Amino acid sequence: MMQGCENALAEPLPRRAPRVAYRSGEVAAVLAEYGTLAVFGFGSGATASDDPRWFRVALEGFDAPVPMELWQVDAEVEHGRVGDVRWAAGGGWLFAAVELDEADHGGPGPAATRAYQALRQLVEGRAERHVLRIWNYLGAINQGEGDAERYKLFCEGRATGMGAFFAEGYPAATAIGHHGPVGRLQVYLLACDQPGERIENPRQVSAWCYPRQYGRTPPSFARAMLLPAQDALAISGTAAVVGHASAHEDDLQAQLEETFTNLEALLARGRLAPGFDTHSPLKAYVRHPADAAQVREFITRRLPGVPVLLLHGDICRSELLVEIDGWRYA
Repeated sequence: MMQGCENALAEPLPRRAPRVAYRSGEVAAVLAEYGTLAVFGFGSGATASDDPRWFRVALEGFDAPVPMELWQVDAEVEHGRVGDVRWAAGGGWLFAAVELDEADHGGPGPAATRAYQALRQLVEGRAERHVLRIWNYLGAINQGEGDAERYKLFCEGRATGMGAFFAEGYPAATAIGHHGPVGRLQVYLLACDQPGERIENPRQVSAWCYPRQYGRTPPSFARAMLLPAQDALAISGTAAVVGHASAHEDDLQAQLEETFTNLEALLARGRLAPGFDTHSPLKAYVRHPADAAQVREFITRRLPGVPVLLLHGDICRSELLVEIDGWRYA
């Protein structure tokens, strides 16, 4: 007797995380490689390219030459531009970036609104609509007093530009002040056609729950994002914050220790083994150039062999001296 059957649609396999690595070499050669989703140069000395997958970040490195950052996927990649946004997509993954002059939009708040509106409009029309990770770089991030501080104005503009797009939860994110072109706002993201898992740090208050002292609009980001296949953790900018308060003012060594305690807490919450390895690229943003050597020595001793980009950047709170973000692969 034949039994009736019905073929259920197979669930798609979870998307494997893009491979993120630091690389030296020619930009054109890296862009020509199969699966190149995005390539980042750092500082004024980075080679220019008209390819939409190339993005020059307005942060100077403390090492010369500064390597490029490369994102690659296991698929053919298409790319293009839509208005202010450059984009590339392949294998269920999307890179998108926008760069604006604040003077054209009325300051950091309106520029952030425009940047997020433009990115949201692109992502909403695509299958890769789950934004997992965002980077934000703006000049003079700590300039201004009280609610007029540029970072707080940026947070207000970002929230307006987001609208209800992140109603399901915020992506992981970094916001750092650069010393590049005046008024230059840079925002770029990684999105996927499958959702990730948001990770919070039990040692910290979630950013969107910060009290009023941090501005009219609290920062809007998750502490980390576990990518769809649970094969990589995208770690937000992490500093010496406990609860919602900055710790160890003016003590770089203590801030580094606290930052690493927070990083390990994120790994544990993401169900990953402790520590970082040679396949876990990190960025360390250092406020004062005179502190770069101490930060390098600390990281080299704590994480021997781990690739780290040491960059000159201002942390979103003026009392914080260093911040670290990056990737941890399972």
